[in-house]
Amino acid sequence: MVKHDPLAAKLSSDAYLGFDFGNKKIGIAVGYADTGIASPLQTLRSVNQVPDWDTIGKLIAEWRPIGLVVGISRQQDGSDNIITPRMQKFCRQLNGRYNLPVHQVDEALTTFAAKQLLFDDLKVSAGKLWAVQDQLAAQLILQSWFDK
Repeated sequence: MVKHDPLAAKLSSDAYLGFDFGNKKIGIAVGYADTGIASPLQTLRSVNQVPDWDTIGKLIAEWRPIGLVVGISRQQDGSDNIITPRMQKFCRQLNGRYNLPVHQVDEALTTFAAKQLLFDDLKVSAGKLWAVQDQLAAQLILQSWFDK
């Protein structure tokens, strides 16, 4: 369910959405270029490895981002891994569907870092971890893009 943020209309002129793409789930974060701060937003389930385009479209309509940031996973040597082509396809689909610039950023270990923060530092239960780790990973991806 998409929740309306009363400040979104005032701040949306420089909003970005960040994505942590996975075959089963996609974490989404939102942030603003003027503040350089990203926040976790939502985790979407994919059905048969197909993203929930309806909800992504609703989030784009609500937040009116000027760009999208997607984490891309690669091997340590920089070569593609098994999911890299699917991530790049997701980037092309985002651009084609919403006509927004799609920026790619290295997502090395963001999901691991999110799990570590949630489980070790914040003591989030394993059951709740599943629901929020991807949106926190998306926040880390978007934040790293802002920080560059």
